[in-house]
Amino acid sequence: MSKIIAREELKGIKPYALGKSLEEIKTDYNLQVIRKMSDNENVYGCSPQVREAISKNLNQLFYYPDGTTSTLISKLARFYNVPKSQFIIGNGSEEMIRLLTRAYIRHGDEAIMADITFPRYETNVVIEGGQPIKVPLNNGTHDLDAMLEAVTEKTKMVFVCNPNNPTGTIVGKEELFDFIKRVPENIIVVVDEAYYEYVMTDDYLETLPLLEQFPNLIVLRTFSKIYGLAGLRVGYGIMAEDIVTELAKVKDVFNVNHLAQHAASVALEDQGFIKHCAKKNSEERVYVSKALTALGMQVYPSETNFLFVCSKQPLVTLLMEKGFIVRGLQMSGWAEAFRMTLGTRKDNDAFIETIGQFLKESVV
Repeated sequence: MSKIIAREELKGIKPYALGKSLEEIKTDYNLQVIRKMSDNENVYGCSPQVREAISKNLNQLFYYPDGTTSTLISKLARFYNVPKSQFIIGNGSEEMIRLLTRAYIRHGDEAIMADITFPRYETNVVIEGGQPIKVPLNNGTHDLDAMLEAVTEKTKMVFVCNPNNPTGTIVGKEELFDFIKRVPENIIVVVDEAYYEYVMTDDYLETLPLLEQFPNLIVLRTFSKIYGLAGLRVGYGIMAEDIVTELAKVKDVFNVNHLAQHAASVALEDQGFIKHCAKKNSEERVYVSKALTALGMQVYPSETNFLFVCSKQPLVTLLMEKGFIVRGLQMSGWAEAFRMTLGTRKDNDAFIETIGQFLKESVV
């Protein structure tokens, strides 16, 4: 064993739980078919135009990628009608979180977040020597009043995942706007909108128009979810120009690869595909939510491409044995909770039928 000692901040950190590979699961459970419903990928894939764009750029792989990501930033700026100087592109939105904590969190700084939310907020804060302040959700939703009460002179950053991962819930339009107004201007407010394009409700705050009014506001979005480019890793942040300048100092020079940049640029242009995916997902969200509720489970109201399900029966292992991979979670008062990615109607029906059959047999 090495005698080299790592940084003190790493002692309590565990690597992100990725689970077994699909091949390992097939072998362990002797399965022919596996339905992966654990990572919130777009089951409808990506725009056909993306495949064409990638094939056209395969002969340029010996070049370094554009370190400024200028083409993608220009397209995003036109799409959102926001100045180019307010964008920064990352290797997934997870890198954006890492850049923010690297640039702004010092030893002893506090960062406020929900207790059940995207775990990489906490991890990156801890790595930089900061202190995560975790505020319990209120019925699966961010408790913004309690988060405001948690603000101290040590608070440097606040994370609001909206819609929230893993519960799928959102905070209301007026509630979030009031929260942003009340957070002191020297504290960064990070609104992570990875699932923004899946939202259907009118009670959702459009944050981009607020950037000029609130220079401490940062909006994160990604091409990994509805755009179907999870395998290429492209995320982006929209924020005040001076914050972009600071993040550029701590990011890797060539952080987004050549093919990923081209794929994201083309994917952004095919909004017809995005609207199609959002509509199909909305239909499945309603369908599966009703079916699982009828089976006696609690399903949080979701505005994403996944559902957070609380069960009176332990189902995660059973589902794995039947070829359905979900993300097992914990929720007080329930035997088991899990997050499931919404699939196609065929996969969703098979999922519902599997749970229904198990519940029927357990009663007998």
